[in-house]
Amino acid sequence: MEQVIQYFEEINPILAALYATLFTWGLTAAGAALVFFFKTMNRAVLDGMLGFTGGVMVAASFWSLLAPGIEMSQGEGFMKVIPAAVGFLLGAAFIFGLDKVLPHLHINFKESEAEGVKTPWRRTTLLTLAITMHNIPEGLAVGVLFGGVAAGFDGASIGAAVALALGIGLQNFPEGFAVAMPLRRHGLSRTKSWVYGQASAVVEPIAGVLGAWAVLTFEPILPYALSFAAGAMIFVVVEEVIPETQRDKYTDIATLGFIGGFIIMMTLDVGLG
Repeated sequence: MEQVIQYFEEINPILAALYATLFTWGLTAAGAALVFFFKTMNRAVLDGMLGFTGGVMVAASFWSLLAPGIEMSQGEGFMKVIPAAVGFLLGAAFIFGLDKVLPHLHINFKESEAEGVKTPWRRTTLLTLAITMHNIPEGLAVGVLFGGVAAGFDGASIGAAVALALGIGLQNFPEGFAVAMPLRRHGLSRTKSWVYGQASAVVEPIAGVLGAWAVLTFEPILPYALSFAAGAMIFVVVEEVIPETQRDKYTDIATLGFIGGFIIMMTLDVGLG
């Protein structure tokens, strides 16, 4: 792991953000590839995976994004937390806007419960778009943190950026499977299910590169950008991930998955950051 951190310290931060988010995308594709080996997915496993995803996202939002954003802000008292509060609100508002406009369907929901503007798009497309919304703030968070390291901000470290990418990647693996398997269940071939499953994370490298570039170009926005990503991720967890795990009898498994994901992400961030 030390060699990995050293490597990322030596390369261009935008390139580092690209490599890190390609890694998270790759783990999504690997998780989706499980559709070639399994015919069905146990609902308890699915809910546990989604809970794990939520736990990682919540822990990353605080340990990797909000706490460093507050630490590197100027001022004292209430003035020090204003950038984090503003950025957090804007991030949540951004995903709220996408949620109202972008047609999508959550994994465990009926087709009649599709959200966003009305569209004739097929269920498979709507399912993929729902997970794509999850991945925008994840890619952005990784890119922003790498950009902050390159800009020399206190509180941002390569170790923390690598830990965030690793944590996001770990939760992307089950998430890829959680997307591909329902698509297979609704009649798509294994290959098409995999293609749609991995495509849901294609936005991560794009968002990662844009995040790193924005921070390097406009350095004062870093505290806002970190908390923006945190607000977006928390909105996704509360509005989408948690409700998806509470629609069957496996809520305890989902909760334990959440706890496990939180602990793993917290440990990675503190241990590597």
